[in-house]
Amino acid sequence: MKQENWQNAQPPPGRFCAVAPFAHRIVVVTALPEKRVCAGQVQRRSSHHGMYTAGKNHLSAAPGARDPFEAIVASWNVHRREEPPISGTRGAGSIFFGYCQARCTYCQNFPLSQGGLGHRVGPERLADMMLYLQKKKCHNLDLVTPTHFVPQILAALVLACAKGLRLPIVYNCAGYETLETLKLLDGVVDIYLPDSKYSDDKNALRTSKMPHYVESNQATLREMYRQVGTLQLDEEGIARRGLLIRHLVMPEDISGTREVLRWIAEELAPDTPVSLMDQYFPAWKAVNDPVLNRRLTWTEYRAAMDALEEFDLTAGYVQEDLMELDTTSNV
Repeated sequence: MKQENWQNAQPPPGRFCAVAPFAHRIVVVTALPEKRVCAGQVQRRSSHHGMYTAGKNHLSAAPGARDPFEAIVASWNVHRREEPPISGTRGAGSIFFGYCQARCTYCQNFPLSQGGLGHRVGPERLADMMLYLQKKKCHNLDLVTPTHFVPQILAALVLACAKGLRLPIVYNCAGYETLETLKLLDGVVDIYLPDSKYSDDKNALRTSKMPHYVESNQATLREMYRQVGTLQLDEEGIARRGLLIRHLVMPEDISGTREVLRWIAEELAPDTPVSLMDQYFPAWKAVNDPVLNRRLTWTEYRAAMDALEEFDLTAGYVQEDLMELDTTSNV
């Protein structure tokens, strides 16, 4: 296990060697644009996840967002606080989308994920954002909470690729997808960066309002792994392709961490990298939750790290902020 605090990680040594052009994307995206974008529109309207979670049409709820090809973008910038193979030395080119298919009561970005904060943009503007981030020399295009805007993203990619977009695409999501959505992305996404949040459906429903989360998440991870395999890095340690799974350790083991890690090791592969996060803190509604209204303790995170070792998941990343933040005798 790489004992690396990736929130404050130092850049890999040496000069970065540019990733070879991802020429296949022009073939994949422009060869099937109409088919994939049209299929995406149908999928968006009929999805059990995404913008229609819990029977609420969030796209219609956003004032003025009536154009089916508009996405809501909260921000687009160089992001240097992702995991080391994603942020690297020059940062990830992150586009944060408004709303999320999860309804986590503890979400640290709740103005975006729950309130839909952001600007409404069409495919041309979204394509310009992608190309801008490439000009900033980011390592990749990091699409954050993109699920409910997949058709809009595909439409923008057609335009951006025609104008020279070559960045590997990171699909940064809650891990709560439909297989139909993932099939639209097969051959388009290079790096999947999903969460695996819970091993118990009751906790998933109570704290994130995601019915049948475990089954959906496991099917999602299997399909992502089938498409891109385990994480592949270049000579500078920058991700080129593959799957990197995030897991947030939560107070009182609401996340069911040991079972999540056991499933990954046994059903995918022990060399599947896991980013084990200790950064939970009570935000939004969690401040009034009797279980979630505190930070994680070092003892709780240490138990999660022990589970990583138990299942020989040695290819991922850990954080050690709690050694400094937890001032109790438990450290």
